[in-house]
Amino acid sequence: MRLVHLDLKGAAPRVSYLEQVFPLLSHLGANGVLIEYEDMFPFKGELEILRSPYAYSEEDIERIQQLAEQHKLEVVPLVQTFGHVEFILKHEKYQHLREVERFPNSFNPHVPDTLALLKSILSQVIEKHRRSTWIHIGADEVFHLGEGMDSKNWMSQHKGDVGTMYLRHIKEVLGFLTAQYWGLRVLMWDDMLRKISVGALRAPWGWWHWWSCPAAVQFLTKYVESGFEAVWFASAFKGTTGPAQAWTPLSYHLKNHLSWLKVMQAVPRLAPLRLQGVVLTGWQRYDHYSVLCELLPVSIPSLAICLQTLVNGGFTEEAKRKVLDVLGLESVQLEQSTCEGRGAFPGVEIYHMVEQVNGHLKESILKALEEESAIKGWFSPYHRKRQFGNPRNMESFGSKVLKLHEDWESFVRDLRAQLERIYFPDTVEEWLEENVNPYLDQLRDLVRDYR
Repeated sequence: MRLVHLDLKGAAPRVSYLEQVFPLLSHLGANGVLIEYEDMFPFKGELEILRSPYAYSEEDIERIQQLAEQHKLEVVPLVQTFGHVEFILKHEKYQHLREVERFPNSFNPHVPDTLALLKSILSQVIEKHRRSTWIHIGADEVFHLGEGMDSKNWMSQHKGDVGTMYLRHIKEVLGFLTAQYWGLRVLMWDDMLRKISVGALRAPWGWWHWWSCPAAVQFLTKYVESGFEAVWFASAFKGTTGPAQAWTPLSYHLKNHLSWLKVMQAVPRLAPLRLQGVVLTGWQRYDHYSVLCELLPVSIPSLAICLQTLVNGGFTEEAKRKVLDVLGLESVQLEQSTCEGRGAFPGVEIYHMVEQVNGHLKESILKALEEESAIKGWFSPYHRKRQFGNPRNMESFGSKVLKLHEDWESFVRDLRAQLERIYFPDTVEEWLEENVNPYLDQLRDLVRDYR
């Protein structure tokens, strides 16, 4: 299986954009999507507080699954059940379920309300995904586990450690899922398991699992000894090179997939272990509170390259030709992370416009403001604050600055319109606030003072 991860905890696209993206995924070699809804799921009743103001409707969730079915994509919902639950624990209503009172990252596994809450969250998501045969329970990066008073007391009473406590909670979640939803298969991330001994892992677990570390064979050997029969790997097509990354580095992500192909070649030597699937992760935020990293339209060339690399066992000539053909591009420069040609993929306008912002906006504005000697000499912050200056010298730079300002404002109006076609208003505002305004506001202020 080759699943593409849609991380909806930031920049969740409108369903109308997914209508264009799903056929593309299928065409490029994906056969499933891992959907991390977080606050975009239409939670009901007691759980309604968890919904974003822009959450998908129940009809949207149904439409997403119809689209997936139409394009032969398996839908795997992801529900975080231990760490990365800031979208839940930020609410006062659920604050008492935090492992450490100050931090909203992780659940306290000792409070009965934790499991009760998880059962109702999982039930609502699974009920709306009756076609799905898999669910992913997250369970990665359970920060501060073992630091809360309840955990410390539990460990001293049971002579246990953080690993045992972690497995105990996971087992409770799995117990609920296997009892309630017969035949539903469970996936989880494995970073927390890497520190746990073979003896502790050898219990009769009913899970398959993922993992994401190309320093691979030592962990695989450990999992074989622990009785695992199947593994998944997790690569990345975007969202791993910096929390505020705006432009996707192509060669970095291609190399990530090439290293995973080497690991895949080692799996047959580890029989009876078999490789069940790969997830191409595409993080949109590092957590609920961090800024947005690369938008989906910006990373479609990377996704296409990575998928075709997996399909073809390398970035062969055939893979390259298919990528260019499907995306309507003339060429790809891996080291420069650029593509030549107009392109014909969903969101290509945003791709080109973000390239302009990333490559020219800051540079052109700083050049105008810092290298123009008339601004430095006759229109300094001192002049502007006190509102005096010589019109003769001001006119020497005025028309140039006004033109630059007008050009960028017009460009940003177009960019905003394109973003609004794909994204909800909160995403549009956040992206412009983070990537455009820090530079354009300096120019806007100068123009205001000049006038």
